[in-house]
Amino acid sequence: MNYNMKRRVAALLAVPALLLTAACGSDDDSNGDKTGGVAQVDGKAGEKPEISVPEDGEPSEKTVVETVSEGSGTAIKASDYVRLDWTVEKWGGDQELGGTWAAPAADGKAPHQQSVEQVGKQSRQLPPKVLDALKGKKPGSRILVQGTAGELIGENLNTSSGIAAKDVLIWVVDPVGAAAVDAKAEVEGEQAAPEEGMPEVKAPSQKAATITVPKGAKAPKELEQQVLIKGDGKKVEAGQGLIAQYTGVKWEDGKKFDSSWDHGGATAFQIGTGAVVAGWDQGLVGKNVGDRVLLVIPPSLGYGSNPQSELAKNTLVFVVDILGTV
Repeated sequence: MNYNMKRRVAALLAVPALLLTAACGSDDDSNGDKTGGVAQVDGKAGEKPEISVPEDGEPSEKTVVETVSEGSGTAIKASDYVRLDWTVEKWGGDQELGGTWAAPAADGKAPHQQSVEQVGKQSRQLPPKVLDALKGKKPGSRILVQGTAGELIGENLNTSSGIAAKDVLIWVVDPVGAAAVDAKAEVEGEQAAPEEGMPEVKAPSQKAATITVPKGAKAPKELEQQVLIKGDGKKVEAGQGLIAQYTGVKWEDGKKFDSSWDHGGATAFQIGTGAVVAGWDQGLVGKNVGDRVLLVIPPSLGYGSNPQSELAKNTLVFVVDILGTV
C-alpha cells in the first residue's frame, strides 16, 4: 500500500527507505573503544527525550549503542514487528532533524503517529543499523544509537540535506511494543458471499487476492465495508500497529495496484492516526484480529487530497487480513 505519512521526517536519505541496503548485524552495548563523548539522554521512555552533549567534548569515534533505561517483557527478536517512537539530532546541532515527536496529534487527543517496522527488514523511517540495534532489547526501553552519518546511513545519505558523512548523529529510540507474526500468515475460515453491490473476492492461499468489481456498477461515494471472515482476536484500537496481508485494486478497471504478497508478505503500519488513508483508519479500527475485511474507499477517503498521486481519482478496493496488533 502507498503510505500517506504526514509526520515530518528528516531528509537524510537519498532514496526512498524501501530501497535502503539490507540491514547488517548491530553492535551490542559494548561497542569496543568508546574514546570520546557520548550524548546524555534525559527523560522517561514514552516521553520526548532531551538530548545534550558535552560543550567542549569530542564525540566517540566508534558507533555506540546504549540502553538508557530498560523496559520489561520479552526481548525483541529479529523479524519481530515493533511499534516505536524515535528522534534524531546532530551532535552539536541542538535541533531535532526528524522523528515521531516532531509532529504531535493535530487535535491533541488522538494518539500521535509512531513508526511500525519489522526488525531485519528495510525500514520506511530508520536506517537499518539503527533499527537493528533493537534486537535483544525489551519493549519499554530507551535506546541510544550514536555514530557518524556515513556509518549509520551509508551510501544512502543525502548530503544535500546539510548532513555530511563525518557528522555524528544521535538517535534515541523507544520501542513501545513488539509482536512475532509469521510474514506468510493469512486469515483462515469460511468466507462470506459478497453483499449486494460489493466486489467478489477469491483469496488463494499465499497469493494476492483476486477482486472482481460488479459489472456496470457505479462506484459508491461513501466508504463501504464487509467482514468476509470473522475473527475472534482482540479488537483493533486507534494508535496500535496493525499487522496485515492486503491486496488492492482500482474500482474503475479492476486492475491490481498493490499487494503485500508481492512484497514478501505481511506488512505493518499504525492505524487510526492518519498514517494511512482515511478509509483504512475508518474501516479497520474496531475490527478484530483474525478478520478478513473488504473495503471500498472513495477518493475522498483515499488519495483524493493528493492530486499528485496516480490513484487520486480512483475508488480503491482492498481485501485486508488482520493478523495481529502491536
